Amino acid sequence: MKKVITGRAFLYGDNIDTDQIYPGRYLELVKPEEVAAHCLEGADPSFAKKMNAGDVVVAGRNFGCGSSREHAVITLVHAGVGVLIAESFARIFYRNAINLGLPLIVCPGITDRVKEGNILEVDLHGGLVKNLTTSEEIQGEKLSDYVLKILQNGGIKPLFKKLTADI
Repeated sequence: MKKVITGRAFLYGDNIDTDQIYPGRYLELVKPEEVAAHCLEGADPSFAKKMNAGDVVVAGRNFGCGSSREHAVITLVHAGVGVLIAESFARIFYRNAINLGLPLIVCPGITDRVKEGNILEVDLHGGLVKNLTTSEEIQGEKLSDYVLKILQNGGIKPLFKKLTADI
């Protein structure tokens, strides 16, 4: 995992729920490329076609609300989202993202300072979001060293395997 992620911003509003991130009608899909093809389909049917690996999803409050299923995070990972930035996240979604190795930053006020298509540079360790399009810097919440360690290892399971390899 990169400590600094640069990508194009895709902007969404408040209360983007897990069914908008990954519609329940696709739960039977298991191949990563099939899962990725439906990423954010409920909020933006063309998202999977127009985004590139490493791009940034920026959202308002309560991103990931609704069902606690991990599929919403899995589709974002398989689609290649570089980092999620939101004014706030639903609690279970936030923890699922960390556990599955998807970087995310809480950044109040971000949707007022970023426009669709802006190029963002996100420092995960410092929580700093630089809008390279406007030269503005926005301070988000810093991730703890433990969360960074989970993300750097690709999620909680790979970290656990690494830590218990010699046991």
